[in-house]
Amino acid sequence: MEFAIPEKVAIDLEQFKAFLKANLEPHLAGWYKQEVIPPEFIQKMGHDGWLGFRQENGRIVEQSALREAILFESLAKLSPGVAVAILVHISLGTAPLFLFGSDELKQRYLPSAIKGETLLCLGNTEHKAGSDVASISMQAERVEGGWVLNGTKAYVSNGAISDLALVTAVSHPEAPRNNRLSMFLVDLSSRGVARKKLNKQVWIPSDLTRLSFDNVFVHEENLVGEPGRGLQQVLATFTQSRIPISALTLGTAVGAFEMGLDRAKNREIFGQKIADFQAKSFEIADFYARIEAARLMVWKAAWTRDQGKDFRLEAAMAKYLTVEIARGVGLWAADLFGAASVMQDHPVHKYPMDAWASSLGEGTQDVQKLVIFREIMKK
Repeated sequence: MEFAIPEKVAIDLEQFKAFLKANLEPHLAGWYKQEVIPPEFIQKMGHDGWLGFRQENGRIVEQSALREAILFESLAKLSPGVAVAILVHISLGTAPLFLFGSDELKQRYLPSAIKGETLLCLGNTEHKAGSDVASISMQAERVEGGWVLNGTKAYVSNGAISDLALVTAVSHPEAPRNNRLSMFLVDLSSRGVARKKLNKQVWIPSDLTRLSFDNVFVHEENLVGEPGRGLQQVLATFTQSRIPISALTLGTAVGAFEMGLDRAKNREIFGQKIADFQAKSFEIADFYARIEAARLMVWKAAWTRDQGKDFRLEAAMAKYLTVEIARGVGLWAADLFGAASVMQDHPVHKYPMDAWASSLGEGTQDVQKLVIFREIMKK
């Protein structure tokens, strides 16, 4: 088995780091204070080819999962909050449209989406339905020429900045539980759509928004995939997205670790460097080893998907392991900075907060364990 990063991906990684150094790092502090990511940055990412897809011989082609995982780790090391906004657009917006959308929808929206000119998000979670997707209550009533949507999506990442949302709703209320839902592509400038940006303390500077739909008409052609297959489509979306969010979570751990290590090497206490205390040196060794192990799991999940194999088990294990290490190393790094770490403006403050957020996206830790158990039993 080859563990080296493919040469083309290694070149892309160096170019991506240069892109971030020029276009992200100088502005990051200001974005955190304003709690906003300028759409122009996402457009710049798209025009430079960093949004997960490319055009090739007139076709839209998905980049390799391994390449995307490596790039997401690099981005999240600097800012998990910016990384999650990019992830939502690529993996929860563009990807399901690419996977399930009609040829007409894909031709209309994908070229501008992969350039960052049209931003997409996913509206799925409701106040009483999250991991249990089949329990959502938003209604889609069939009318002449299309559907009318009514209901609320409680927590939508990128909801404030997106142009379009893929929305799940109950289209077949009398059908069995697994066949009640459909997925729709909704223009968020439509009459009846209301947005309320929510106050959160994680994944800054990305937004979290409540989307409300009051008699919103959606054309029949904006049905994404097959009617009644919305549950299966959104679960498939979450499964593929577990790989990039695992890489994002890994980057969160790496960013915290590097900041904590630098602190331990330079901060003196009781007459010696923090890193010279055996207890701390053992913690450094333990965290480094666990980060490396988690990275290998992320790469295996990405490789498995790129090989066209079933990657559900590997993706769930990658998500589970990266969250465990990010939680631990985030708190460890914050402890090393003492009282300063509770200040929101301090660079280390974001890591334990954003590790907490990562544990919720694409399924909690218990959901990952449930997926892992089910896949084990299948084998």
